[in-house]
Amino acid sequence: MPIDRRRFAVAVVAIGTVMAVLDSSIANVALPTIGRELRADPASSIWVVNGYQVIVATLLLPFSALGDAIGYRRVYASGIVLFTLGSLACALSKTLLLLVLARALQGVGGAAIMSIAPALNRTIFPSRMLGVAVGISAFTVASSSAAGPTIGGAILAIAPWPWLFAINVPLGAFDAVFASRSLPGGTGSGARVDFVSALLSGGTVALVVMGLDGVARKLPPFIVAGMLAVAVGTAVAFVRRQSRLTHPMLPLELFGIRRFSLAAATSLVSFVAQGLAFVALPFLFQSVYGYSAFVSGLLFTPWPLAIAVAAPVAGRLSDRYPAPALATLGLTVFAAGLVCLALLPAHPTTTDIVLRAVLCGIGFGFSRRRTTGNCSGRRPANAAAALRACLGPCALPGSRSARRSSRSLSARPPALRSRRERVPFSPVPRTRRSAWLRVWLRSQRA
Repeated sequence: MPIDRRRFAVAVVAIGTVMAVLDSSIANVALPTIGRELRADPASSIWVVNGYQVIVATLLLPFSALGDAIGYRRVYASGIVLFTLGSLACALSKTLLLLVLARALQGVGGAAIMSIAPALNRTIFPSRMLGVAVGISAFTVASSSAAGPTIGGAILAIAPWPWLFAINVPLGAFDAVFASRSLPGGTGSGARVDFVSALLSGGTVALVVMGLDGVARKLPPFIVAGMLAVAVGTAVAFVRRQSRLTHPMLPLELFGIRRFSLAAATSLVSFVAQGLAFVALPFLFQSVYGYSAFVSGLLFTPWPLAIAVAAPVAGRLSDRYPAPALATLGLTVFAAGLVCLALLPAHPTTTDIVLRAVLCGIGFGFSRRRTTGNCSGRRPANAAAALRACLGPCALPGSRSARRSSRSLSARPPALRSRRERVPFSPVPRTRRSAWLRVWLRSQRA
């Protein structure tokens, strides 16, 4: 690709990524304001955030497979259009129900953007410049995540909350027009997308979230139990289906690796803890401590900034010290920061809040491990999609998947070979399976 067109393509992908990442955090600081103006209680207004993030988490895997089947540019451009329409609908919403539905539409577009953007960067840059592509992607995500609360507070200081979403409309229109002109084309592999698996995985996530929300709303126990029971059933059906497919949407063999399973569980717990804090703190800052929306956004900013600073430092230290030890240290610091936030005095100073936020950000940044995937070919692409979904989706700040060419990877050491032999699921031939498993195993040694 010519340099001029490459720069334009990078800008198009970066704009889409910035919009999708910003909208995962920019609305948090506005939840108290939105709740007051739409006459909604805090438990209901939280769905302004949940409606977006649940849809993103549900559709990451399906859109990744769809992009591989029909072409990355088509999925990305469609995602930009849906995201822009959803943003316009959010700005025009007059009730909480309409706003949540519009955020769900935004989530569909955001999932398409964030699942395809890393693969587009791989096609935009030659293999010798993949490090540059990863650096640009990481900087875009980190800076957008850090600026989200501050931008949200600044907009609320001079304009009503619908402008939080209306600002995306001109940017999305520009991105949609130039995406088809500047991004590399491609028809995809033409492989069939497993919509049944997408429905089962999406239903599981939605039912679990609705069941937990029912507990918060004090719904009758039999309704909550019924939703959670159906969620368990759909999850079992999804796992059974993936184990029988030749090309599964989620390669279950990865979970036969103990280290991967532990990393996925740890990642889930840490992201849930951070997400709960990001939703609860705006209400604490504005409703209890009396800070304005703008100041509340400023108080949030040190957290993602600390993540952006700590993550590269942790990566450098992992070359000298065991990565599990660094991750354990990070989780310990993160937990200590959350405890300190929970023990804030009745009248805290700004310094009290900022120091605790920085402590949480440093701990979370150290606990994150960058996951290296392979996007050359369908099987490695599926594995990369699974890694993004299990170790922190693109929809969440601070988690990104770096990609390298499988041709540059050396063979696994004999000490790791026996672990692969013990993998319980075998949906693909061993000769095809070993290549993408080697990608993940190599990333754990890096």
